[in-house]
Amino acid sequence: MPAAQPPVSKFGIYMNKQTCYCVRINSPYWLPEEKEGWVMVTPEVNATILKIREEAVKKKLVKADDKDKVVWEPIKA
Repeated sequence: MPAAQPPVSKFGIYMNKQTCYCVRINSPYWLPEEKEGWVMVTPEVNATILKIREEAVKKKLVKADDKDKVVWEPIKA
């Protein structure tokens, strides 16, 4: 039986709608769930934070005046 393929269609940049934190998902190790407030902003895993902010505004996830609140999620030690 062939090995299961990773869900590549779920790879991309996700933003948490409550915190505006963004994460880059390019591995099936952890996939954000919508019920936890995560939404895919772009499937482009190498998108810059500026592009992510533009996409978040375009998708009406944040207001244009609040786009600077969209940041990378802090790494927890």
